[in-house]
Amino acid sequence: MTSNNTLLFEPLTLRELQLKNRIMISPMCIYQAAIDGKATDTHLAHYGQFAMGGAGLIMSEATAVEAAGRISSHDLGLWEDGQIEPMARVINFVHQQGAKMGVQLSHAGIKASTRPPWQGNGFLDETDAEKGLPPWQAVGPTDQPFAEGWPTPQALSSAEIKDIVAAWGSAAKRADKAGFDVAEIHGAHGYLISEFLSPLTNTRTDEYGGEKGRIKFACEVVEAVRANWPKHKPLFFRMSVIEGVNIGWNIDDSVKLVNMIASQGVDLIDCSSGGVKGMYGKHAIPRTAGYQVFLADAIRSQTKTPVSAVGLITTPEQAEEILQTGKADLIAIGREALNNPYWPHHAAQYFGVDENFEAWPERYGCWLEKRAKMLKAN
Repeated sequence: MTSNNTLLFEPLTLRELQLKNRIMISPMCIYQAAIDGKATDTHLAHYGQFAMGGAGLIMSEATAVEAAGRISSHDLGLWEDGQIEPMARVINFVHQQGAKMGVQLSHAGIKASTRPPWQGNGFLDETDAEKGLPPWQAVGPTDQPFAEGWPTPQALSSAEIKDIVAAWGSAAKRADKAGFDVAEIHGAHGYLISEFLSPLTNTRTDEYGGEKGRIKFACEVVEAVRANWPKHKPLFFRMSVIEGVNIGWNIDDSVKLVNMIASQGVDLIDCSSGGVKGMYGKHAIPRTAGYQVFLADAIRSQTKTPVSAVGLITTPEQAEEILQTGKADLIAIGREALNNPYWPHHAAQYFGVDENFEAWPERYGCWLEKRAKMLKAN
C-alpha cells in the first residue's frame, strides 16, 4: 500500500480542530501525579514521547473532576485552579511537537480510593494511611460495593449528583485554560457514568434510575461540559458500548444514548467495553487482535457519528484496514504505544508516507536518514 491511498495519514477535522493523522494515543492511567493531582515531570516525559513519536492526538489519562473521583491517590486532577499550570506545561510541549492533546475528564465512582495495578488494584486501607495515603469515601448510584469485601460506597443524593455534574463543567473550563484541544467525558469501564448507565449497578427508583432515568446523569454531564467547553473545540465521549458478553448495557442501549448525546454536541464516540460486572471472567470479550473494533463499527454504522476504535490494534496494516473498511474514523493505540512510542513514524515509513524521515523531529530525522542510506548501501 502506498501513500496515495493511505487513510491513516489523512488529516481528520472535527469542528475547527484538524488532526494531522488518524492516530490517537488512548487514555492510559500511569498514577504518577503529585498527591494534590498536579502533573509532574513524569507526565512531561510520558506524553512528550508520544508527541515526538508522531501521533496526531494524545489523550490524557483519567483526570478527576473532584478529589473524591480519583481512582488512586496519584491521579491527575482538574478540580482546582492550581492544577492548570502544571498541565499547561505538558500541553505546550506536545504542541511544540506538532501534536494535539485531549483531556479525559473522569469520576471513578465506586471504583475510587484504590491502589495502582502493580500494587494489586485493591482498595486503600489503614496500611496505606500509615504511608500517608489515606482512603476516602467512594460514591455511586447506590451503596452497592464494587466487589465482595470492598468498602460500602455512599449512595449519591439528587443534590450531590447535581454538584458532581457542576464539577464536570468547572473541570472543562480549567481544561480549556490549560490549553487542551479536545475534551473527553469518561463514560466507560464501570466508573461513575457507566455505573449510572448500567442496569446491573443502577437500581435507583428516583429520576436517575429505571429504563429512562439511567441515562439522565450522562446527558446532564454532557450538557454541563459542552456549555463550559468552547464551541470550536470537539467533545468526545468514551463509552463501554457493551458491558460484556450477554450482560447488562448493550449495543442497542449505546445507539440510543449516542443519538441523544450527539444532538447535545458530542462529536466522536471513543468505543470501548466493560463495566463493573463485565470486565473480567466469563462475560469479558476474548482479547484477540482488534477485539473491540466491531463495537466501533456498530456505533458508526447505526448512528453516523464519528468513532474511534481501540483494543489490540498493533500493526499499520490492521489500522489501515479498519479505516479503509469504514469501521472507524480514528485509531486509538495504547499499550502498543508504550511498547513503541514511535509507532506512528514507523507506520508512515511502512506506507511510504515519510520515506526521508521528514516527519520525525529534525534532530532525529537528520541522523536516521543518514543511517538508512548507510544500511541501504551495505
